[in-house]
Amino acid sequence: MASFNKLKNMLMLAFDWILYGAGVAGPCQVTVTQPRFQQADSSMNNVSLTCTFSASGCSSSSPEVLWFRFLTNTHEDLCTPACTDQQKYTVHSSGNNILLEIKDLTVDDNAVYICGISFSDSDSPLSKQTGDGTVLTVTGSGKQHSNGKLIFMIIASSLLFLYSSAVLTSFVVYKVGSK
Repeated sequence: MASFNKLKNMLMLAFDWILYGAGVAGPCQVTVTQPRFQQADSSMNNVSLTCTFSASGCSSSSPEVLWFRFLTNTHEDLCTPACTDQQKYTVHSSGNNILLEIKDLTVDDNAVYICGISFSDSDSPLSKQTGDGTVLTVTGSGKQHSNGKLIFMIIASSLLFLYSSAVLTSFVVYKVGSK
């Protein structure tokens, strides 16, 4: 967890550096909240992660919304603000509520997802904030694995049927032959 916090702090520094805009000085202050944990089953195919923010003293312009994810030893920029993989990730905004939709869900999507909000026209250091992150845990075996299990069950059932048929046939032949 210490390395995650270290990576998060480095990300915040990079976030401030990238988005620090020369603009109107002011007391703009942003607060970002995210659910701590979210669980999803890979059979659901899609999941939406929520992010809510509040802003006081900020301009009326729409903020930039950014999403990152932390894997075991690295982080990945998902939407900064455009999503790098638009087939996989989509951001939906409605007022102060932001959703990151993750499509074609697999266990490889297990990660910590962090939402960032930036009013880049403000030079206040509090105008650019991230949430604490949502730990997404994807369970289930997914479509590929469940197809493999189905094939295994069909083969096992067929072999069991053939074995039972062979034993029954042997028994019948033995009974008929002994009379």
